[in-house]
Amino acid sequence: MNMQVRPMPNVNLLPESAPFTPEQRDWLNGFFVALLQSEAQAASPALPVEEEDAPWHDAAMALPDRMKLAESKPLQRRMFAAMAQQDCGQCGYVCETYSAALAKGEETRLNLCAPGGKDTLRMLKTLAQELEANPQTPVPASVAVIATPPVAPLGTRENPAEISFLQRRRLNKSKSEKETFHIDFDLSGSGLEYAPGDSFGIFPVNDPRLVDAVISLIGARPEAPIATANGERMLRDVLTREVALGPAPDSLFQLISYVTGGPTRLKAKRLAEGEDPDKDLDRLDVLGTLHKFSGVRIGPEAFVEALDRQQPRLYSISSSPLANPGQLSLTVDKVRYRIGQRERFGVASTYLGELALPGEKMAAYVQKAHGFALPQDTDKPIIMVGPGTGVAPFRSFLQHRQATQSKGRNWLFFGHQKRETDFFYEDELSALQAQGALSRLTLAWSRDSSEKIYVQDRMRQVGADLWNWLQQDAHFYVCGDAKRMARDVERAMVDVVAEHGRQSTESAIAYVANLKKSGRYQADVY
Repeated sequence: MNMQVRPMPNVNLLPESAPFTPEQRDWLNGFFVALLQSEAQAASPALPVEEEDAPWHDAAMALPDRMKLAESKPLQRRMFAAMAQQDCGQCGYVCETYSAALAKGEETRLNLCAPGGKDTLRMLKTLAQELEANPQTPVPASVAVIATPPVAPLGTRENPAEISFLQRRRLNKSKSEKETFHIDFDLSGSGLEYAPGDSFGIFPVNDPRLVDAVISLIGARPEAPIATANGERMLRDVLTREVALGPAPDSLFQLISYVTGGPTRLKAKRLAEGEDPDKDLDRLDVLGTLHKFSGVRIGPEAFVEALDRQQPRLYSISSSPLANPGQLSLTVDKVRYRIGQRERFGVASTYLGELALPGEKMAAYVQKAHGFALPQDTDKPIIMVGPGTGVAPFRSFLQHRQATQSKGRNWLFFGHQKRETDFFYEDELSALQAQGALSRLTLAWSRDSSEKIYVQDRMRQVGADLWNWLQQDAHFYVCGDAKRMARDVERAMVDVVAEHGRQSTESAIAYVANLKKSGRYQADVY
């Protein structure tokens, strides 16, 4: 996803003693800020990361392994290794530019890497202590006082646009083990524009049932007044819209250690330091933490201050603006899982898949793609691997290629659990095949027989044809799970190149690396 260059803060670059009138000082400040912003944009292109320079840039690699690879590198590179390596854009940057902004002091928020979660945050806090002791880029005295940043452009993460929820429909049939929804939004009047490959950022609201349970446990009134940057608001409203109620932040454990004593205080302090004294840290979301320390009473304002701010969630867009003018679609799995005795629900997926009502207004923005887009030459063939909700951007690709009457052939690999219940967009894909817009459709079902078949297995089975398409300059895309599926697909690609290209494994790995370097192998993983 492309890096969004942030506006320069509204800084006072000229000292008060400078011999200028207030009007002249304001004009000169504006001139120099614009100049610095221009230089920052020119110096910070969102280029693909070279693997040789950043061997840790692998979303499937564990954090300790990434930090081991980066241990002898400068602080900025170690901060880069601490990121989740997904380049998802939820932070408003990509991993490399977010770490650079932190190391240079241009960004002070350490908790923006949503996929990295608490592990990334803790590592960044450790590295930030090193930064404080040895600043990488000293801040000139004239820039030391920073005022409130100006309002960001409408339709960005910092200043989202208002869109309307239109409708949802379930994509899998009732006997499926999953709940997946196709969701439509109305962009009319929002000013938002998008292209195939872009993502959509949604600011979700917390489930009111969870909010009420939290309020009950802290013993507060839902209408208790909370002072915020936007004025006084009710506690229930703040907990619903402003803060995250997922994994408990260290600051909540720290707060509990301040308001209690004895063994309880020591236990909370150990949790705040990243320890797991009772081996239950994986179960301690905000509600679970309040249950664990049920005898502790916390003031509502202090409680809110201890929580993380609610972060947007990004989803791959599953529609083309040419095929759906003024509208945008997503393909969303409703996340549901059990930890201990409690069933947990994904914040955004529950909001979109259950709570949102037709016509409801939402805050949203478009995150431009970073290295994930259709080839500029519309005659080029494309191969798309998107199991489950990974099919989302490829629905957009197919719609767009059809709308622009592209001559390039299109091959889709799709897979899920069962064909009878989990064949997303079956009618649409069949129609695209009948119209010649989808040249080939290869399916994989993991629960329809005793042998589990996945998309990577199908790739190997049709390897000769896959190799032929690559020889005809096809572009290859994969979307979905970074930890397993995307890694397995890449291994399958290496196997196909080695077998049908009659190459050694080492040469096949180099071939795939070259595809990536040339932009012919692109991934949108999470």
